[in-house]
Amino acid sequence: MTQTPVMFDRHLLFVTIALLVLGLVMVGSASISIAESKMAQPLYYFTRQIIFALVGLGAAWLVISVRLSVWQKMAPQLLFAGVVLLILVLIPGIGREVKGSTRWLPLGPVNLQVAEVIKLFSIVYIADYLHRHHGQLYGSFFKVMGPLILLAVAAVLLLLQPDMGSVVVILSTVLAMLFLGGARLDVFAALIITLAGLFSALAWLSPYRLQRLQSFMDPWADPFGSGFQLTQALIAFGRGDWLGVGLGSSMQKLFYLPEAHTDFLYSILAEELGLVGAMTVIVLFFVFIWRALSIGRAAELSGQVFAAQLAYGIGIWLGIQACVNIGVNIGALPTKGLTLPLMSYGGSSLVIVCVAIALLFRVDQETRFPEKASARVKR
Repeated sequence: MTQTPVMFDRHLLFVTIALLVLGLVMVGSASISIAESKMAQPLYYFTRQIIFALVGLGAAWLVISVRLSVWQKMAPQLLFAGVVLLILVLIPGIGREVKGSTRWLPLGPVNLQVAEVIKLFSIVYIADYLHRHHGQLYGSFFKVMGPLILLAVAAVLLLLQPDMGSVVVILSTVLAMLFLGGARLDVFAALIITLAGLFSALAWLSPYRLQRLQSFMDPWADPFGSGFQLTQALIAFGRGDWLGVGLGSSMQKLFYLPEAHTDFLYSILAEELGLVGAMTVIVLFFVFIWRALSIGRAAELSGQVFAAQLAYGIGIWLGIQACVNIGVNIGALPTKGLTLPLMSYGGSSLVIVCVAIALLFRVDQETRFPEKASARVKR
């Protein structure tokens, strides 16, 4: 009896659904008090997150039906559009400022966080660049620097918002993609050292960034000032113990821990579900990254350079962002305004991540079913 081929990678589908559902549950739990206080609607953020999830799933369904060659042809235009959006955000009267940062474009009842868009567009552009210069990066320093010069424009615009966390994620992802695309190890190491020096200088020259670093090193030195957020997050982890205090029973979400349903959702999860729940999330992300890189490797072995680099980039991007968010929550990294993919509250992040994962599924489909792919783009 002939077995029907599986259209979707089962492991990737399972971990995606698991992270999305767990995220929805935790957003509902973590936000209920602040929603009641601010909006007089306990399920305000939970309801919006469900709507964002449905929009994201709808967008993913559309994206998965589009050939990768379409994305490849549009790669330069997508990056240009992303840069234009970054410029619009900084124009007074257009961009929306929240807590001293101008990162959002108002679109009626929702706000678009452009940094999430530029992350995906940068990966698509670099994947196309590596396809066009396949096999040429090892012997040419300038071909490695070419895309970085273009992305430096986007990085500067992000720093003006300011949003250093997104810059770190984008450049880290791009460097990893260039290395996988054939960049020499010495060039790769030189770029890492250079960028590390630049980021250190930016942190040193910016008082608020320097304060974050100091509070990260010793949050208990000022537990009610600069170290307040991290100390409250660590208290949440301590209360969680092995099995947690129970879903919905967190104390830290009761106005102790700021951003409990966004950047610090993982701390509330650890408090309510304990070490077991926290480790489960890490395992799920580990499986997600493994499947993304495996899909990329399969595409590479079949000669699909753009598809392979796209899968690598998406896996690395979401893996880095998850590691940074979790690292911030446990006090291993300085505070950054980065969401936990598929889980933290935020429409822009959730929808864009759903689109990115749909591209992963499309890479897998075109690798296993070549008839789904159109003619390769040659430029």
